[in-house]
Amino acid sequence: MKQGTLAAVGFERYGKNRRRAAFLAEMERLVPWAALCALIEPVYPKPGAGRPPVGIERMLRVYCLQHWFNLSDPAVEEALYDSLAMRNFAGIDLGREPVPDGTTVCRFRHLLERHGLGSRVFEEVHRHVEAKGLRLSRGTIVDATIINAPSSTKNAEHTRDPDMHQTKKGNQWYFGMKAHVGVDSKSKIIHSVVATAANVADSEVLADLLHGEETRVCGDQAYRGQTKVIMASAPNARDFTNRRCRHQRIVDEVVRGKNRTKSRVRAKVEHAIGVIKRVFGFTKVRYRGLDKNANRLFVTCALANLYLARRRLLRCQEA
Repeated sequence: MKQGTLAAVGFERYGKNRRRAAFLAEMERLVPWAALCALIEPVYPKPGAGRPPVGIERMLRVYCLQHWFNLSDPAVEEALYDSLAMRNFAGIDLGREPVPDGTTVCRFRHLLERHGLGSRVFEEVHRHVEAKGLRLSRGTIVDATIINAPSSTKNAEHTRDPDMHQTKKGNQWYFGMKAHVGVDSKSKIIHSVVATAANVADSEVLADLLHGEETRVCGDQAYRGQTKVIMASAPNARDFTNRRCRHQRIVDEVVRGKNRTKSRVRAKVEHAIGVIKRVFGFTKVRYRGLDKNANRLFVTCALANLYLARRRLLRCQEA
């Protein structure tokens, strides 16, 4: 066996600026760490007779890593031991201290869920983005996406999650929850989030997705016929949701053309949903119960806003 070199302890001669390290370097600059730690500090355990608690910011950084790379509590512990970039981001030096174990990470997550801090993190990040100059425009795009849940009954209770329900989309049945989002039509920033069971109709939560200052509201055909709801929540808004263009096998080409024009704007909401589901991997629920998964959804949307606005925010910092 050949003798090891100093590269084994971090003195590599050859290296590469990898995408993970570059991404974490950007997020290091963009996340408002001080403001988020101030939200958690009043409910965080204080040093006492037992083992001293891990620092708030370090646990928050580990929690963010879970969302960005779609990791469970034990998996993020393993990833931190494996990845030098992740350890540097979390501020962990294995020569002085171990990585927080999966149980510690789980307790921190339960702390945020118990105090409903997911929604407050989302609001704080939204305020931070607005303070950097990304103001909401007068247009909102609404949409919903299904987050799948296990439909199997092969568990201790021999039942499916009672908070999740099934729904039919096209000719396919789905079981899980539904994430409803309101997205700014100019910046693609998510300004409203609602989590429900999958069987809740998209139009039922339309009023909760509007901030009230809109002059136009865009959405797919699931929101058609909701003009009165839109006017009640945003008096100055016009209804630009898609209309039904096919009736009794007859296609109205005029309405179809208008829908196509509206969809060029409405498609921007798919960019935000794509970050949540494709970039961050939130396509399936990880926990049992709607409240826990809703908390994860709020935090994921907050981090998705930073990801979507990262180039403009970095330019603001450099200016």
